[in-house]
Amino acid sequence: MGRVVRPFAIAASLPALAMAVACGSGGPTSTTAARHVLLITIDTLRADHVGAYGYTKARTPVLDALATGGVVFDRAYAASPVTLPSHATLLTGRYPPGHGSRDNGLRASPGAATLGTELRSRGFRTAAFVAAFPLDHQFGLNRGFEVYGDHLARGADGRIANERPASQVVDEAIAWLRTIATPGPPAPPAPPALPAFFLWVHLFQPHAPYGDPSTGRPALDRYDEEIATVDREIGRLLGALGPARSDTLIVAAGDHGEAFGEHGEYAHSIFVYDTTLRVPLMISGPGIATGVRVPEAVTLADVAPTVMRLAGGRLADVDGVDLSPAFGGTGLPRRELYAESFAPLVEFGWAPLRSIRSGPWKLVAAPRPELFDIEKDPDERANLAASQPSVVRDLEARAGRYSGAELPSAAAADAKSAERLRALGYSSGSRRNNGAQRPDPKDRRELAARIAQVTSGELTGAALVAALEGIVREDPGNGQAHLRLGYARLQADDCARAEPEFHAAAAAGLQSADVFLGLAGCLGRRRDLAGAERALAEARRLEPDNPAVIANIGLLQATRGDLPAAIQSLNAALAADPDLHEARFNLALVFARAGRRIEAATAARELLTRLPANAPQRPEVDRLLRAVQ
Repeated sequence: MGRVVRPFAIAASLPALAMAVACGSGGPTSTTAARHVLLITIDTLRADHVGAYGYTKARTPVLDALATGGVVFDRAYAASPVTLPSHATLLTGRYPPGHGSRDNGLRASPGAATLGTELRSRGFRTAAFVAAFPLDHQFGLNRGFEVYGDHLARGADGRIANERPASQVVDEAIAWLRTIATPGPPAPPAPPALPAFFLWVHLFQPHAPYGDPSTGRPALDRYDEEIATVDREIGRLLGALGPARSDTLIVAAGDHGEAFGEHGEYAHSIFVYDTTLRVPLMISGPGIATGVRVPEAVTLADVAPTVMRLAGGRLADVDGVDLSPAFGGTGLPRRELYAESFAPLVEFGWAPLRSIRSGPWKLVAAPRPELFDIEKDPDERANLAASQPSVVRDLEARAGRYSGAELPSAAAADAKSAERLRALGYSSGSRRNNGAQRPDPKDRRELAARIAQVTSGELTGAALVAALEGIVREDPGNGQAHLRLGYARLQADDCARAEPEFHAAAAAGLQSADVFLGLAGCLGRRRDLAGAERALAEARRLEPDNPAVIANIGLLQATRGDLPAAIQSLNAALAADPDLHEARFNLALVFARAGRRIEAATAARELLTRLPANAPQRPEVDRLLRAVQ
């Protein structure tokens, strides 16, 4: 275990749609309201990697069984290729301009009704368990939930996690179901009865990095493996419903897709091609027809009004529609579908992308618009904008009715949240380019792809460093790339080249304590304690409650010999976050230096109880404990 407390958040979506008739073996939808609602959202799940959508290599028996036992939407689309705004649309029935969350870190409006608020008002017990930081309660989707499980633990190195495995989320969901169960009558024995509930479970796998990139196995193989893992966990969740499953409306959906080089894109969030907008969507439950496939284009904004209808209620002021008429063969209303990505603007300072899907046409509104005939060209390869100027003008005007190409000036994520999102690969750390002609994301395609490969976690070692060096050469104002490169060099004990990267990140306007923690680490190594103190003061100004900053201040105080002040600072850091393991280790060391052996032993024993059994730091803690006993 090193002597320096590392920062815990290292950046370490014309002609009207023709009506189609749903086909299937089932009869009309029941008008009986569902007693329970289970919503399962799977992050980054492409429809074409699920068996029910024709993928022959799929290992998704649970999702396939849900599809066979209910209704499958062949052409379902997200309103945004970004986790938070897509989920906000799914829960509110509104497109992003209506609920206010236009990118990860931009909080959903507290005025928008959600499935949580509406079902709870109807007497449902409500709980949500989410797997990743973009859905943290601070971003507004917790409203209406009695329980909102979003706790993310710290690892053995003291860094807070930005995601957690599907198994852990499902464990928590099952435990909650057990807590609300009422035991049946003693004779004859009966299973516990469940009150009416709405349970939302979000699973982050198969988000990048897919499995273990160090194996060298193809990314798509590892992606499919993670989908298989999620499928098994969904099966475990469904099994825990027991007899209540027959009374439960089950909705399973992806929040957005994933690109593996299509259109030159990797991962998701920048472009609004169907590679990252098309998602699986299936609904099953009491009275719902089985074996139905709906060929019409639908949007995730349709989920909330549909669930409310099937639960016996209504959701007003929505962009989506109730899809339940399609279950029995009735066509859906004629309409256009909207999607957008403001990630290019928020994260890179590039032009945002907005899209309209209407009849055979799909327009991507951009500085250089793209128009596709998606009936003849579903892969969106031939841009027809030049040959169809009147269609482009009409659809651009329609897109403008939903949103212009600007955001409210107040729309911004706080610095701490932005850094954690960047650590998950959702943003690059570049800046907005207000007031100037913004680049078309298509003209930055190769740069965006390299950034996505870096932030995805798919690159490591020398390949990661080389990619970061290429990014900062092409985009020298990219503060996040400078920061990541600085830490890569710091970990290689190359402070001579790391320090300029931290200065470059600061000069780029990156408002993050991590910049100055890294800089302080370098300055401390060359015994420039005054410089390290100035860097830590700036880190604390930016994030005054960051326990890693406070702990580093304590470490500096100990280096200067002010052991009482160091003990006070390290205790303050641990009061803020008891699982900041390196701070506890350093506290034990400082106690030992101060001759307070009993307190040093106590701190070491406490650390051993908190470290995982296989943590590599345990031997060093054991040695310290033996030395002070």
